[in-house]
Amino acid sequence: MWSRRLALGAGAVVLPLALLAVRDAAVRSDPPGRHEPAAIRPAAPRPAIVSRQKWDADEDLVRERAPYSGAVSAVFVHHTGHPNGYDCADVPELLRSLQTEHVTHEGWDDIGYNFVVDRCGTIYEGRAGSASRPVRGAHAKGFNAHTVGIAALGTFTEGTPVPGELIAGMAKVAAWKLRPGADPRGMVRLTSSNDESRYDKGDEAELDVISGHRDGYETDCPGEALYQRLPALREAVARLRDR
Repeated sequence: MWSRRLALGAGAVVLPLALLAVRDAAVRSDPPGRHEPAAIRPAAPRPAIVSRQKWDADEDLVRERAPYSGAVSAVFVHHTGHPNGYDCADVPELLRSLQTEHVTHEGWDDIGYNFVVDRCGTIYEGRAGSASRPVRGAHAKGFNAHTVGIAALGTFTEGTPVPGELIAGMAKVAAWKLRPGADPRGMVRLTSSNDESRYDKGDEAELDVISGHRDGYETDCPGEALYQRLPALREAVARLRDR
């Protein structure tokens, strides 16, 4: 990870950001007239999601809308690298700064994650369109297609407490977004689209249906503390889908 200065109100703070990637091989959008993936009955209900309009995302900042990549077969869990002591009321401001960072400093088309969950368990729509259809994010180099990127707002290195509300929020969005039939406790085969991932382009990787960013890319993300909570997250997602 590295540090960037993000504007927060009148001042600025240094926020380390997890390594993200957007320049994967192109993924075809769904052809016109094809049955919309969003119309397929999900295995769990849609949770409450704070829209981009509500957190006041800068739509003029978006360079290009991401393509749709079909049903979601896997989840990649991230952390954003923000300090953990934020007030949950200030999250929209943090997200606006994060979007600006991703677009103006990193050169990406929009915020990288499909969803962001804060320490109070509130779910925010990240990349435009993610709350309505399976949008390809910019969260897992080599594996952005047919996956969803869910980021925990904060830094979860070893020994850091991981709020139960945060795990619950991530579980709700993962249970809803995963395609029907996907086993949150199981494995999935994904084909890498980028040599810079842990797998050469074209190689097949066997990964957990709910994986950490580090499983597909050389990074510490989502932090050791959050990574150790992935088994509990998988169980929570399975329970929600069993209902």
